[in-house]
Amino acid sequence: MAWATADEPIRPDTALDLSPARRAVDGLARAGQRIPGSGLFLIGAFSQYVGTAIAVTLFAVIPAPSVAWARLTVAALILTAWRRPWRLRWPARRWALAVGFGLALASMNVLFYLAIDRLPLGTAVAIEFSGRAGGRRGGCPPVAGRRRCRAGHRRGVLLLADVSWAGSALGVVFALGAGTMWAGYIVLGSRVAAAGDGVDGLAVGLLAGAVAMAPLLAAGALPAIQDGWLLAACACVGLLSTAVPYALDQIVFRRVGRARFALLQSMLPATAAVVGVLVLRQIPSPPELVGVALVVLAVATSASGRTE
Repeated sequence: MAWATADEPIRPDTALDLSPARRAVDGLARAGQRIPGSGLFLIGAFSQYVGTAIAVTLFAVIPAPSVAWARLTVAALILTAWRRPWRLRWPARRWALAVGFGLALASMNVLFYLAIDRLPLGTAVAIEFSGRAGGRRGGCPPVAGRRRCRAGHRRGVLLLADVSWAGSALGVVFALGAGTMWAGYIVLGSRVAAAGDGVDGLAVGLLAGAVAMAPLLAAGALPAIQDGWLLAACACVGLLSTAVPYALDQIVFRRVGRARFALLQSMLPATAAVVGVLVLRQIPSPPELVGVALVVLAVATSASGRTE
């Protein structure tokens, strides 16, 4: 650490600015400026689902909703310490956007973790997409291909739901609920990004979501506090599946816009399925593979139509 001399007054943030951790984060941020938006999105996607796969292994010890809360809390602490959003002047509207974004994000994560506690990772992500891609406004482009797009999406979701319903009907319901909250994440996330530095808004939103969920879910995470390995695993989940991908999402939002971002998101079910195979050994059945492919194609068609 560099010490201030008598001729150089000590600034309150000197130690933070010169700390190895802060310099490493700043270096990564500068490196990220040279990576295309699609590349940043892929990095975030794989990080998200590797972290989620680690979370699945914790469900035997910590309830799934409490793992989701620990994930949000760790990410909130990391991003808040890094960005220090309290230093900025926040208009009331920006506060409201960030808090609403955080509540939608927290609800989405809790429902999603309840789903992957019962369904394979790739299947849960594909069903989750129907909450956004199947709606009136989130569906297919207003062209002649709209019916084919919606039909393909409907067949894919029905196929996945039919395969999964016998194993866990509740898992399908939770995945659909997560998809509904995902729509709020997309809309509010784009507004948070447009209102200022999206990562600052993300830090505030994560903190708001973690605080709101604490009375319900914090007690279930107590085993992690008492076990160093579990605590380290929860920290990895928060870093990999929330702090890294959602921070990158905000950067990508600002670079490519909502329509292009939605097109990139069509890759997520396939990414989740690959991670599920490699990390969790969740081998999808042929009907599941077909269902995931149909959902990916429908969402990609929908998003590409909105970019035209």
